[in-house]
Amino acid sequence: MKVKISSFDDKAKASDVELNDEVFGLDPRADILHRVVTWQLEKRRATARGTRERSDVARTGKKFGRQKGGGTARHGDRRAPIFVGGGKAHGARVRDFNPSLNKKIRALGLKMALSTHAKAGSLVVMDSLAVAENKTKTLLSDWAKLGFGKTALVIDGDTVDTSFALAAGNVHTINVLPAVGANVYDIIKADTLVLTRAAVEKLEARFNG
Repeated sequence: MKVKISSFDDKAKASDVELNDEVFGLDPRADILHRVVTWQLEKRRATARGTRERSDVARTGKKFGRQKGGGTARHGDRRAPIFVGGGKAHGARVRDFNPSLNKKIRALGLKMALSTHAKAGSLVVMDSLAVAENKTKTLLSDWAKLGFGKTALVIDGDTVDTSFALAAGNVHTINVLPAVGANVYDIIKADTLVLTRAAVEKLEARFNG
């Protein structure tokens, strides 16, 4: 699959890049994407800190007063929630939010997410992300010329270009990641997927390696 390389420089020479069909040319499957996104969001969840309920509190279970004649209610357990030091009623419990998903399914989901943008025509390959003087104003001007979607995910190589990261830091519609951080959820959520040449090489090497 050939994709035209875009550039912030109007005078840049036009060229194409060949994308690996095994990574960018798959037919997306909603069930695979759904499984991977669900797994990814579940992994983000943090469990509550467990509280001690009646059965967890180290207090005596002996009845501490007479059933009648004591002038108080008929209590038989100091671990009851109404007492200071007693167990909490209906307290938070530690829950397991660490589901497992086969590595092959995760890799397949990422390939299908990339292929989704490639087939929809919302995949853009850039020759460079360098922004003059690290200016947000300059970035927005160049960005408007290229006509990207409302939201965009920009993926660079090992590290994100410093000038672009600084310029895009205040733009909430642009999300920036290094190639190692590429994930299904962020890719699908973005209207436009922007990859650099280095990102394409890293992603293809990630699956071929």
